[in-house]
Amino acid sequence: MNLPDVRSPYEKVGGIYHFGRMIDKIRSHRAGRLPKDYQQNLGTGFDGRCISFLWIEYPALVERVKQGGTDEEILEWAFGQGRKPGDEEIEVWNEFMRKRGWNDEGTPMVKKRLLESGFADRTDIQTSFDFIDLDEGRDPKAR
Repeated sequence: MNLPDVRSPYEKVGGIYHFGRMIDKIRSHRAGRLPKDYQQNLGTGFDGRCISFLWIEYPALVERVKQGGTDEEILEWAFGQGRKPGDEEIEVWNEFMRKRGWNDEGTPMVKKRLLESGFADRTDIQTSFDFIDLDEGRDPKAR
């Protein structure tokens, strides 16, 4: 599914994977452009992991996004509301997120989604981030 308003989870804001994607989904939902399939998972899944990592509440983030501002300003707000992880914590977080689905308990879900989406032959897609990019029309090999 092509989501022009929602960036890849690989794109970083303030050095953090997925944060910008989460903000994009909030903005897209507010504008009435986020597909229903995505709406049921707002604030859960990788969004939930991200807000937990930053020690913030999802409804508070939604309210902050409604107020406007750049991604960096919203991230700074999140640091002030929750915590600002150190560089090493961000590195560990990023590597966990980037590799999720590769030889871990997320692997069966990646394989299931590939099969359901007609991409069972794509053995190069081994992580959740890669699947998201493929499913949304971005070429995971282009990174």
